[in-house]
Amino acid sequence: MSQIDIRSFSQSLNRYVSFKMYIPDDKHNYGGVYDKQNMKTLFILHGYTQDGINWIPECIAEKYNFAVAIPHGENSFWLDGLSTGHNYCTFVGDELVRYVRNTFGLAQTAEDTAIMGYSMGGFGALHTAFTYPDTFGKVCALSSALIVHEIAGMKTGENNGVANYDYYHECFGNLDEVVASDNNPEILVKRLSQENSKIPQIYMACGTEDFLLKNNRQFHRFLDSNNIPHVYLESKGGHDMTFWSEYVVKFTDMMFGKNE
Repeated sequence: MSQIDIRSFSQSLNRYVSFKMYIPDDKHNYGGVYDKQNMKTLFILHGYTQDGINWIPECIAEKYNFAVAIPHGENSFWLDGLSTGHNYCTFVGDELVRYVRNTFGLAQTAEDTAIMGYSMGGFGALHTAFTYPDTFGKVCALSSALIVHEIAGMKTGENNGVANYDYYHECFGNLDEVVASDNNPEILVKRLSQENSKIPQIYMACGTEDFLLKNNRQFHRFLDSNNIPHVYLESKGGHDMTFWSEYVVKFTDMMFGKNE
């Protein structure tokens, strides 16, 4: 497994950015002949207050032969914010994918390109996949911070204990209109369904002790009510890496193991 630290200029973010790549080595037999395989790519998005560390076990990436790309999203909710240089959805869904494909020759099709995230990154993974359904064939969202309905209508000076109005306004735009906006994953995926457009395969999980359980169940019911195929799983666990690590193993097998 090769680890590469990359620094390049981002047009979407209007600055130099750094991100990490983990790429499995070509497998070789005892005769020294390398077995080149079609390599898939998994983009992983971190949560609120976190950074771009690799939380995908190397053995899993090597088993299913997929590279891992890990951008930094700050506390952006992986959305195109209001300020210049805060187009994080465009950065991940368009610019970063093109860079990885052109530079490393990886995963040229949606079928071989997936996106995964936890907490804020789970929200970002869903939103980005639904924004770029021709780019991502699979999306995995763990304990997703699906908070659009909670922050809707928030007013100047208010604070919900996690962040204040100004922060949410920067990320999501007009909070009086956010539920009906394209910053709501429900709007995006319902539109894809109504237009009979391609919808990425959806995999979701949340722990039964997670404070975001209600939010994830609500989104699960929304998908069910609109007849949108998806996998939704619950089991005992909280909002932590212990739970997410369990489902990384389960969902990578579901996403990448079928053709092995």
